[in-house]
Amino acid sequence: MKVIKNIKNTAIEVLINEANAIMKVADFIDDSFDECVNKILNSKGRLVVTGIGKSAHIGNKIVATLNSTGTPSLFMHAADAIHGDLGMIQKDDIVLCLSKSGNTPEIKVLVPLIKRGGNTLIALVSNRKSYLAIQADFIIDATIDQEACPNNLAPTTSTTVALALGDALAVCLLEKRNFTTQDFAKYHPGGALGKKLYLKVSDIFPLNELPIVSSQTGLKEIIVEISSKRLGATAVIDENQKLVGIITDGDLRRMLNNFDNIAGVKAMDIMTKNPTTIEAEEYAVKAVDILKEKNITQLIVLHNQKVAGFVHVHDLLREGLL
Repeated sequence: MKVIKNIKNTAIEVLINEANAIMKVADFIDDSFDECVNKILNSKGRLVVTGIGKSAHIGNKIVATLNSTGTPSLFMHAADAIHGDLGMIQKDDIVLCLSKSGNTPEIKVLVPLIKRGGNTLIALVSNRKSYLAIQADFIIDATIDQEACPNNLAPTTSTTVALALGDALAVCLLEKRNFTTQDFAKYHPGGALGKKLYLKVSDIFPLNELPIVSSQTGLKEIIVEISSKRLGATAVIDENQKLVGIITDGDLRRMLNNFDNIAGVKAMDIMTKNPTTIEAEEYAVKAVDILKEKNITQLIVLHNQKVAGFVHVHDLLREGLL
């Protein structure tokens, strides 16, 4: 009867196997990889990624990464290509073909058709002596010693290596294009990631009322202002409309300990001076960083050096930034 290994040890073995394989293919990156990147960069067409089986799944992910980082790409399933989808390839397109063996029947049928169309063919392959590798204009070497599968059959290490090489290709193209955070935001407008890249404080604070009092405002008016605007604080300004402080719920509680007679208390007596602020045109993600760093729940927003509003931790939670 076969002895079942310790689960934890098996998991560690798989991770070590795949990590070592990635380290090994790093040694295969040479000048031809640089030439391959430049070929894609200077192409007037798209990068068409193709493969079959598990390579097709990896190819789809590589396409998603390329598109999101500025390299126009599409996926074409190798089996569908030889049954009509070959028309997806335009004359200026470059084809990236993923295959561990490089000798699968579908690939051997597809390759001559790609070559006949005059398209540049890049092979991401684990066998440099395969049909695909021999026919390719460029080879991205994805050779592995063995799969993480104990039977050396299930695509595991080979797909991990292919995915890592796809990421390497995408990042190299990203850097060559000088692809910026703002460029990235254009392709990721949805979800929390997109909001981190484009959402500004000015998009958030107008949704809140503006609690504000003068430095001479009395205690009753201060409490009403804080309570009615429901932000747990109020800004304090002087006679020149300049920000001089903030009064929070915590300041009110501390006041009760510090003053025996609160009848004559004014805003200037209990406010926290030099409050933390943020400019309206800053990105909202900076507000998140400030709130975390200062361990506070609200920020006063300034616009043209004047108090414009508040941004509260609840606003950032609502936007999915926290």
